[in-house]
Amino acid sequence: RRDKISKVKTAALKGSPQRRGVCTRVYTTTPKKPNSALRKVARVKLTSQVEVTAYIPGEGHNLQEHSMVLVRGGRVRDLPGVRYKIIRGSLDTQGVKN
Repeated sequence: RRDKISKVKTAALKGSPQRRGVCTRVYTTTPKKPNSALRKVARVKLTSQVEVTAYIPGEGHNLQEHSMVLVRGGRVRDLPGVRYKIIRGSLDTQGVKN
């Protein structure tokens, strides 16, 4: 019997731990049913030529269109289709202010 081929959950990273990309759009979305908020997300064009939606964690951010960001895997449970997160404190992304 052949083993079942497992599906990669972060296909756009192409096997890398992180990938660099350029923000094409920075906006807010509303989460799924029991939750209510304005979650900060960005459309990012990665160096692998794939465009993904990435979550911006932490309170407040300085991202805008054409910002260079570093993207890692990790989905956001209450945002459908958001399977990547932006790494704070690297490239054009500032760390979270305390």
